[in-house]
Amino acid sequence: MSLPEKAFPVSWDQFHRDARALAWRLSGLDQTFHAIVCVTRGGLVPAAVISRELEIRLIETVCIASYHDYTSQGETKLLKGISEELTKTGGEGVLIIDDLTDTGNTAREVRDMLPKAHFACVYAKPKGVPTVDTFVTEVSQDTWIYFPWDMGFTYQEPIKKGPAQ
Repeated sequence: MSLPEKAFPVSWDQFHRDARALAWRLSGLDQTFHAIVCVTRGGLVPAAVISRELEIRLIETVCIASYHDYTSQGETKLLKGISEELTKTGGEGVLIIDDLTDTGNTAREVRDMLPKAHFACVYAKPKGVPTVDTFVTEVSQDTWIYFPWDMGFTYQEPIKKGPAQ
């Protein structure tokens, strides 16, 4: 698979720094969180970092598939919902974590389940920005982020030479 014109590969080191930056932002809020709901699979890694940094021990998952072929977003499909313990209050005191908000479709679906929760993600695209409360880095809508768990070590052509073939 060749890289799109606007590829944004993220290393493990960079992702860890960005997830910690998100934790710093969240720690500055005048809000106490008693639980994290991470959106799988992308939210698993930042949720681990943030749960450590903010000392939140209760971690739940919501499993929603939206990227079915790793290249384009499709219909969202709920694979696993959230426990009643967290939904009964509308998500009050709950922190939702994801790696990215792209179109906002997944975020809207989770927000419907936990309307009072605080939604935070590491990266955001313009269409997804209105669906989250806190994020670290905004990238253009046509940028494809390559997360470290999806990557291996490969050579990348210099930008001036154009996209890889």
